[in-house]
Amino acid sequence: MTARARISFSVTVIAAGFLFTGPVSGQSLKAAVEQTLQTNPDVLVDANRRLSTDEALKAARGGFLPKVDLGIGTGREWADNVSTRFAGGTSLLTRNEASLTLNQMLLDGGQVQSEVDRNQARVASSASKLSGTSEQTALRAIEAYLEVLRNRDLVVLTTANADVHLRTFDQIKIRSDSGVGRKADLEQISARQGLAKANLTSSEANLRDAEINFLRVVGSAPVNLGKVDGPPASLIPASLEAALTTAIDNHPTLKSARADFDAANAQIAGAKSPMSPRLDLQLGATVNSNIDGVPGRNDSRFAMLRLRWNLFNGGSDTARLNETVALSGEAREIMNRTYRQVDQSTRLSWNALTSAQIRMPSLRQHAESSALTRDAYTKQFSIGQRTLLDMLDSENETFTAASNYVNGQYLEVFAKYRVLADMGQLLNALGVAPRPESMLATSGSNITAKN
Repeated sequence: MTARARISFSVTVIAAGFLFTGPVSGQSLKAAVEQTLQTNPDVLVDANRRLSTDEALKAARGGFLPKVDLGIGTGREWADNVSTRFAGGTSLLTRNEASLTLNQMLLDGGQVQSEVDRNQARVASSASKLSGTSEQTALRAIEAYLEVLRNRDLVVLTTANADVHLRTFDQIKIRSDSGVGRKADLEQISARQGLAKANLTSSEANLRDAEINFLRVVGSAPVNLGKVDGPPASLIPASLEAALTTAIDNHPTLKSARADFDAANAQIAGAKSPMSPRLDLQLGATVNSNIDGVPGRNDSRFAMLRLRWNLFNGGSDTARLNETVALSGEAREIMNRTYRQVDQSTRLSWNALTSAQIRMPSLRQHAESSALTRDAYTKQFSIGQRTLLDMLDSENETFTAASNYVNGQYLEVFAKYRVLADMGQLLNALGVAPRPESMLATSGSNITAKN
């Protein structure tokens, strides 16, 4: 590659942005995120936890329904009681029992309802937690995706830089061997060539690390990654205040903390229920024979209202109530802590975005100016107005400036996605449907919210 070709290459790299070298067709960012949500263990753990809370809610609602018990027994019974003694002694008979009992709770001090309310809140919490995990895992997938593209771009830059040093070394060696060049120049370019090779090795290792991380997060190797343009500008809020407002209203982790607080409050109502009477309607029938030493059938039918009221339980019920009040206070402070964490994270993400955007013009100017300087130094070296050291220094500065500019571009794009994740809007921005387990369906008086 001639000096002019090298300069043209660097200017193209910088002016055109040299960003996102993946082909337009291939595994798109959206497809990678969708695959991540379907296969990533972190997401699947929370998805299964949500399914378990659904079943716990069904179990809690079962407390409103009647309980039906069937009992059957048979065996030998030896009896010595008033009846057997009146008949002449003891009795040894084959005893048979069969019973069917229906018990319907009529009043329980709100225990079942509080358990239903608690588990409804747990469902909402687990759904929101899954939504939050999905957002953050999607963000990790985006980071892994961009890291592969960024390191591929850097490998191209580093390879070009190593090729330039190799060709310069060959030219200087020819001049040195012919007696035209100085030995010091040969030593200098030899050292720089070694550094360029080391940089290429390091860059290739970083790319392999990025590909390994992509495999861990997404679940497949990065093949034919597609072009990434970043989220539409219309989705980025106009100010930090707008970002904070959206984050506080929509962040899934904060929603989960609020639901946990609701669950803790529902436990308070449940803890009060043992201090109230319980009233049950009980219907039953028995079909027995040879009971208590008396031969023959012994059947019964009954319909009963049963009232039970614990008047003293050693202070355990009061202690349990105080415990749940304290747990509610704990949940409230966890919610407050989560609010602060969401606020902090959103502010940090916004700061990262604004800083990246402010840096980009300077990075671009540095890259373009370095390329022009290298262009001039190369021409001056060819006519003896610049030393080899001057030209090599300008070459390395151009390489460093181009690398910094590429890094800055990827950093800015990722910062935009990071802001969207803190606002709870990342999947929506990507057009990726959330997992069904993170949704709360409308069903009568059930939870009607949608994460």
